[in-house]
Amino acid sequence: MNPTLLNPEVAAPETRTPVALRTSITAHIATHPLAAASTADTSRLTSDVARQIKQDLRMGRKYQQGRINWITTIVMALFHVGAIAALFCFSWKNLAAFAVMYYLAINVGIGMTYHRLLTHRGYRIPKWLEYLFTACGTMALEGGPIFWVATHRVHHQNSDHEGDPHTPREGTWWSHAGWIISGRALHSETALLGRYAPDLTRDRGHVWLSRFHWLPLTLSGLAQLAIGAALAPAGHAVYGGVSMVLWGTFLRVTLGLHATWLVNSATHLFGTRRFPTKDDSRNSWWVALLTGGEGWHNNHHAHPVSARHGLVWYEFDVNYYGIWLLEKIGLAKKIQVAHYDKSNPKPAGSL
Repeated sequence: MNPTLLNPEVAAPETRTPVALRTSITAHIATHPLAAASTADTSRLTSDVARQIKQDLRMGRKYQQGRINWITTIVMALFHVGAIAALFCFSWKNLAAFAVMYYLAINVGIGMTYHRLLTHRGYRIPKWLEYLFTACGTMALEGGPIFWVATHRVHHQNSDHEGDPHTPREGTWWSHAGWIISGRALHSETALLGRYAPDLTRDRGHVWLSRFHWLPLTLSGLAQLAIGAALAPAGHAVYGGVSMVLWGTFLRVTLGLHATWLVNSATHLFGTRRFPTKDDSRNSWWVALLTGGEGWHNNHHAHPVSARHGLVWYEFDVNYYGIWLLEKIGLAKKIQVAHYDKSNPKPAGSL
């Protein structure tokens, strides 16, 4: 395999924002025609716009102004309360709903789709299936695809350096959950973040899913309510429906969020480092178990485009096995897989 295919700089050319830059310059010149009166003026204007874009997209704790996003905070609190309530109404049917929804949202939606497909384009699938899997990702309550992909691309560009949205160098709690509940541009400014994901902002399907990312989660909750009521003993329909929602939505979403957040926090603090990357990424077997393979984070940062994160036989990678299965039935193509050379463990693109 050509090693440049797994180079972080090659993997996400969207982060250079040429489309956004040209659009901003054109709009400015249209309203200020004298600004382009000379080559020097045009050059200065280009520099000013580029600097403004860079400032707008600055992330990291010191740029978030210490504000609490109260809508996000309240929603997160309600889901945690619902998760605790779920523990008092266990049933095997509810556990089954939890397991199915967790796999669809965290493994298929976040790991296979939001991360390995949409962010890094480690493989290709038909567009209809891409939309279906993306809808699964929205059920994780981690935002729409444009927000998630753009934020993760910023993370790779600035990993554990200034501008990283969630580096533990700015605090363990910050990297785990603080960044999502107190960010200026991390949840509510999807249009701005879209400059890091122009491939998705040009796709009407992903724009629609980003705008209505709450809809699949809501519909799945209503489906669980109906199924739980239908399967409940006579006279217990309300309890059966509500308890299934508590397990299949509230508990599942809450644990799924923390599992994903552990990739941001724990895998930059604890574990082993196979590759000498320019960040603090580490491989964590227990985070990999919780997330279906996302915990092999040092492997991933060394080879970001690789659809396979577990690079040796004992590194369990459920999400890659799903992609492998899609290839076997003819639905996945152009799968990028990094190969680990124990005698020469260098990140992709290294000389």
